[in-house]
This record gives sequence, C-alpha cells and structure tokens, in this order.
Amino acid sequence: MSYSHKTKEFKIILHREEETSAAELIIANKELLFQNQQKEARAAELAIANKELIFQNKERENRAAELIIANIELAFQNQEKEKRAAELAIANIELAFQNHEKEDRAAELLIANKELIYQNEEKENRAAELVIANNELIFQNEEKENRAAELVVANIELAFQNVEKENRAAELAIANIELAFQNNEKEDRAAELLIANHELIYQNEEKEKRAAELDIAYKELKKADEYLKEYVKGLEEMMYMTSHGVRKPVANILGITNIINDFINSPAQLKKLIKYLKRSAIDLDIFLNELTSFIGDLEKKGKTIAR
Repeated sequence: MSYSHKTKEFKIILHREEETSAAELIIANKELLFQNQQKEARAAELAIANKELIFQNKERENRAAELIIANIELAFQNQEKEKRAAELAIANIELAFQNHEKEDRAAELLIANKELIYQNEEKENRAAELVIANNELIFQNEEKENRAAELVVANIELAFQNVEKENRAAELAIANIELAFQNNEKEDRAAELLIANHELIYQNEEKEKRAAELDIAYKELKKADEYLKEYVKGLEEMMYMTSHGVRKPVANILGITNIINDFINSPAQLKKLIKYLKRSAIDLDIFLNELTSFIGDLEKKGKTIAR
C-alpha cells in the first residue's frame, strides 16, 4: 500500500471523527434547549404558587378581622369576661403563631426564587461556554482542513522532490505531533461537556427538591386554613349558644332578685321564688357544662385537622 493511500485513509478516519463530534454537539445543544424550556415552565408554576399564597394571606386577614369583631361582640354579651378574654388570648397567640409560620414560608419561597435565578444564570454561563467551545471546535476543524490541504500539497511536492525527502519527513512528523495535540484538545473539550452535563443533572435534582418543599408548604398552609375555618365556625356556634343559653336563666335570676324584696314577708311565695332561682342556676350550670364540652370538642377537631 502506498504512502499516499494511507494518508487518504487517515484523512477519512479523521473526517468521520469530526462528523461524530459535530453530531454529539448538536444533540447536546438540543438537550440544553429542552432543559431551558423546562426551567421556564417551573418558573411559571412558582409564579402561580406565589399568587395563590398572596390570595390565601388576604383571606386569612379577612378571617382575622372577623375574629376580632366576634371577640368584641362576646366581650359585651358574656358576663364571664375573664374566661372569654383568656380564650381570646389563646386564639390570638395561635393566630400570631400562624402568621409567623406564613412569614417563614414566604421567606423560604423568596430564598427558593433567588436560588432559581442563580441556577438560571449558571445555566446561561454554561450555554455561553458551550457556544465558545463550539466556536473553538469549528476553528480547529478549519485548522485541520488547512493542515490536510497542506499535507496534500506536501505529498505532491514529495513526488517531485525526492532529494529533500528527509526534510519533508521531518515536516510530516511535526504535522503529526500537531494533529495529536489537537486530538488531545478535542478530548479535553469532550470531558468539559461531560462535566457540564453532570452539573445540569445536579441542578435538575435541586429544582425537584425545591418543588417538593413548596408542595409540603402548600399542604401545611391548607391545613392551617381548614383549622381556621373550623375555629371560626365553632366561635359562631358558641356565640349563638351563649346568646340563647345564658340569656334566659340570667334574665330569670335578675327578675327574681328584683322582686324578691317584695315577698320578704311571704315565706310561701319566697320559697317559690327561691325554687325558680335555683332552677335558673341549674339551667345556667347545665349550659356552662355543655359549653365546656363544646369547646373541648372544638379543640380536638382542631388538633385532628392539624395532623
């Protein structure tokens, strides 16, 4: 086999390797484009989640305002101001705790958004580096074509210049060293692309973790909202029970105490009044027991929702 034939086969092999590298670069660019589209979709989902959180916070503020009005109304309707004030204080502490939890969730969302922005910037930098690497490969391919053309010229020159065979052989050796150096450079570029792919995989895993954390935070906020609705409903029922269960026995007791002095000299009538007074006190005690049981059930229901 002649030296010219070997040179042609070597050129064909080099050309095939260059085409393979170009195809791999095209696939890598398509993968990057797909990943950027996925990131934009995730950013849109985060924006929707933020709007939903803002709406829920407004709803909770409205519920808090309704609770304040309910507390003011209970303060005027109940004679047991100290017990009611204690219960309202507990409710306010619970609301303050929920507000702190909301602020923590908002802070976590802000941190997650900053992390996404940072990751997008890193991806853009990687894309820019890939563009530079592609330009570098194009430049190297052009250099290889120039070298191949120079080798063709050298082979033709060798056919006509047998006298300077040793000098030409030295030049070919130098050209081969240059080609080996360029092949090493291509391998380094391939290694850099592999590292960039690993980095993209890691960033996608981090985004999935952030999405899972947002889902958990949304579920916790939903539970808190359900607990708040149940609590408001319980307070409304408790207001209704108080207005109907306390008013009658208290009115009876007040009426009896107002007229008891008129029958101080009538023992029979006084016994009847005392009997009515005792009956009203018993009704009031029964209602208070029912109210205590109702509050206990409300607390159990709140704990069940919180789980």
